Amino acid sequence: MKCHICGSEIVPVVTDLPFKRSDSTIVILKALPVLQCVGCSEYLLEDPVMERVEEILDQADRHAELEIIRYAA
Repeated sequence: MKCHICGSEIVPVVTDLPFKRSDSTIVILKALPVLQCVGCSEYLLEDPVMERVEEILDQADRHAELEIIRYAA
């Protein structure tokens, strides 16, 4: 697969990503499987991963300023 930004190869990696839930809440998902470009570091989340991310974010503490959660499929 090629990157839609720079045309370089996209490879599967595991990384940590922040998600902003509101003006005052950030959730960091650890060990998240993504497809990342080797050229520009642009990343993509596959549909099943994004569905699980949405489930995790829905269950996150809405009153916490920062929450760190390990991704589990």
